[in-house]
Amino acid sequence: MKSLLNTSSTEFKFRDLHPNILIGTASDRYAGWMGQIYSPDRYTGRILDRKHTVGRKSFTEKVLPIESVKEYFEHFPLLEIDYTFYRFLLDEHGSPTQNYRVLSEYKRYLKEEDTVILKVPQVICARKLRRSGTLVENGDYLNPNVFKNQFYQPAIEILGSNIEGFIFEQEYHTKNDRIPITELTESLNTFLSNIPKDTRYHIELRTEAYLTDPVFEVLEKHGVGLVFSHWTWLPPLSKQLTKVGSRFFNSGNSCIVRLITPLRMKYEESYSRAFPFDKLVEGMLDTRMIEDTVQLIKEAIKRERKIAIIINNRAGGNSPMLARIIAENFFST
Repeated sequence: MKSLLNTSSTEFKFRDLHPNILIGTASDRYAGWMGQIYSPDRYTGRILDRKHTVGRKSFTEKVLPIESVKEYFEHFPLLEIDYTFYRFLLDEHGSPTQNYRVLSEYKRYLKEEDTVILKVPQVICARKLRRSGTLVENGDYLNPNVFKNQFYQPAIEILGSNIEGFIFEQEYHTKNDRIPITELTESLNTFLSNIPKDTRYHIELRTEAYLTDPVFEVLEKHGVGLVFSHWTWLPPLSKQLTKVGSRFFNSGNSCIVRLITPLRMKYEESYSRAFPFDKLVEGMLDTRMIEDTVQLIKEAIKRERKIAIIINNRAGGNSPMLARIIAENFFST
């Protein structure tokens, strides 16, 4: 395996690696990627400061204008848009939200071949939501009509064929708050039976106890892919692949791998260590994560599946450099 912190190439070009490999990042517009993905002189005077509180710490992120997505797609074929996780595109009255307007602005700069993965609003998949510091029951949990009317239909209207996939992300459930498997499978089956038919659905289950055959049977029945997620409380990617018997459930013949955080490292620590996302951070990168990702890529290609690799800065400090490591290790083995 090539070194995790030193790679021979200075290029950050991932558009034409392989017909079935799409590498992209979780969000974009990071000023920390200047000189890698973005040209410094191109955004002079147009970088904004954005305050972000993580735990008890406050950070000032440097954010590029939306127009920078044009340069992003000169390097990557795929982008995960994750701000849609926090707000619907239409409110309950059918009026466009701020997210609708931002997504429409993104669309202005996309070419026909540029693709995005959208995160479905958390209201759809979260059993409980944090309100005023307290977790409360979510009345819209797995509501097919809310999903269709306030997110899916407007997303299709805005982006159309630029959409590579939709990710339903369910929050982690502690042992005392877990859903019985029969209840989970029944609710998922009902929900998936009543949403618009689409071959681009994928679900990320962040509770290892839910990675079971009855759940897999529901996903396979509806052609919904299981997201292989390298995240705090999940097992290694290779173990997830073993649990599903090396199967890929998505009916569109695609799968998604998300590299989010180091295992056993919470969001607050991973963010604090990775900030300002301009370099790889010693001690954050996991050799096994790279090896397992390469294994997943090979398995998908063997089975003639398209595979999307989404990389978060928090997985190692800097998404473009981590993407380069994965690409180099894939082609060197």
